[in-house]
Amino acid sequence: MSSDVSTGAGRTGRGRIERRQAILDGAFAVFARRGYAQACVQEIAGEAGVAKPTVYSHLADKESLYREAVEAAAERVGARAVSAVEPLRTAPGPDDLRPALTAAAHALLSATCDQEARTVRQLACAQAVQFPDLAAAVRERVLLRPHAALADRLARLVLAGRLRPCDPDRAACHLLSLLTGALDLRPDADRREAAAEAVDVFLSAYGP
Repeated sequence: MSSDVSTGAGRTGRGRIERRQAILDGAFAVFARRGYAQACVQEIAGEAGVAKPTVYSHLADKESLYREAVEAAAERVGARAVSAVEPLRTAPGPDDLRPALTAAAHALLSATCDQEARTVRQLACAQAVQFPDLAAAVRERVLLRPHAALADRLARLVLAGRLRPCDPDRAACHLLSLLTGALDLRPDADRREAAAEAVDVFLSAYGP
């Protein structure tokens, strides 16, 4: 195993950043398999490909590993969800509204219902009593931020006359409920079909 020492300051910095990321990724994988109580730092070190002392040089204890690994994964999930609705920032033409909304809805489903997203929610809920602040942080990243981004894009569509005048926050809640509710009831449903069906219902209520 290579030493943390390097002859170049830049390489040392990159090495530490890469090792820290490997540790967080390894911790997330182990916590997903074992849960918080059954996971051990030695297994996390093995998953990350580093020595156990290296783990402790980056994060002080198992609680810190859990918090930072889950928050880092939640940040990735939230960023993908926000990116999913970014194309709606520029209002599509009247004939392009349905396909544009459907594409954004499918991307949003893919971002919020993939394995990493499900695992983040499971881990946050499993330890919500012990780490209530972590559960709140995960909710902020994977639910509230994407909701705010979607509400902003829907408000732009209202201003452009692509949707009828409405409360964009409420409209965003309705669209998200249509999307996630479909997969909650039919987890094996095709995501493209689920997105198209949700947009059909949404436009029947909010179409111009």
